[in-house]
Amino acid sequence: MNQELLHLIEQISREKGVEKSVVIDAVLAAVLSAARKRFGTTDNINARLDEETGAIALFSSKTVRCEDDIVDDSLEISLEEARDIHPAAAVGDLVEVQHDIDDFGRIAAQTAKQVIIQKVREAERDMVYRDFKDRQGELVNGLVARIEREGNLIVDLGKTEGLLPRREQSFRETFKRSDRIRAYITEVKRASSGPQVILSRTHPGFLMRLFEMEVPEIYEGIVEIKGAVRDSSGRAKIAVVSHDKDVDPIGACVGLKGMRVQSVVQELRGEKIDIIQWTDDQVQYVRNALSPAKVSRVYVNETEKTMQVIVPDDQLSLAIGKRGQNVRLAAKLTHWKIDIKSESETESDSERKEALRRAEQVFVPKRMMTEIPSPASSPASAAGGSAMESVATDAPTQADDRSILEGPPS
Repeated sequence: MNQELLHLIEQISREKGVEKSVVIDAVLAAVLSAARKRFGTTDNINARLDEETGAIALFSSKTVRCEDDIVDDSLEISLEEARDIHPAAAVGDLVEVQHDIDDFGRIAAQTAKQVIIQKVREAERDMVYRDFKDRQGELVNGLVARIEREGNLIVDLGKTEGLLPRREQSFRETFKRSDRIRAYITEVKRASSGPQVILSRTHPGFLMRLFEMEVPEIYEGIVEIKGAVRDSSGRAKIAVVSHDKDVDPIGACVGLKGMRVQSVVQELRGEKIDIIQWTDDQVQYVRNALSPAKVSRVYVNETEKTMQVIVPDDQLSLAIGKRGQNVRLAAKLTHWKIDIKSESETESDSERKEALRRAEQVFVPKRMMTEIPSPASSPASAAGGSAMESVATDAPTQADDRSILEGPPS
């Protein structure tokens, strides 16, 4: 029986993938649990396993007392009984009193079995948690185990299950049970039922890992991904740079006849991907990020970290993108606030500002009228004239004012 126990411990350790010491601790905890049911709740009971013979020793630690001084038999032992166990025992010593574990009974044995199962299961969960915690930010492959009512997918990852929430799935994607699926690990959490692995297929990291798998230059460190952003409407941008002047980073990502980027696009169910050149020149970086639109000029406000981008009239809709997705992705990628205007809008703004400036100059005399003395104290009033009238007649008429603001008649 003792050797069978050792073989069983080895088997559980191998099948469950947990340390042998963890299984031994579970067995000893089960024996102690059964012992407490058999002997009552006592804190001085301990168990020990001989890893060579497989024998389990169950014992109580008791203090040696004179027989007349014994108060609690479960914690104390007489000197005479102690010397039967250890001939050199003396009053005040601690001696280990052996217990027979063969007569624990059916209930105690069932309790021991449940404790072993529970301890091994907890150890297995801890091991899976540690394993996946270190894999956060990686791609994993699995099978769709089931689909919940809300659209969340439960993915079988082998040792555990992962959760792919509906919000982390592209609107282009539909999956069935038993479909193979690839996803990105965003978070690993502890839960009462075991480790919870949260997955995503819309995270920018998913896009970056796909390119790393398809582009050897990225894996080798020749080409570096500086940033990636994605939009729920099905478009993405990725910024790359080469650390070798002889390697074109965009060409490396696109591949011969577009084979590399097409593999990524297929995995993303047809998502459109803009691959742009990263540069530390922020103005040029914003120009590149607005690709495929062409930019005429850029005005930078370093304080507010904003850029006003001027584009040709026929490039305005392209620069903004459908529902603003192109400029929104560019702003996310570059971390700049971007305001886009067309050439005609800029010219109109300039004309309007110039008209306002000229209007301010024209209206200066009228504003100065408040500084003219009242008719009663003015010399002109004595001559029968009005100072107010003399200044007003020198100013442009109302029609002249309107022509400056609105422009000459057509």
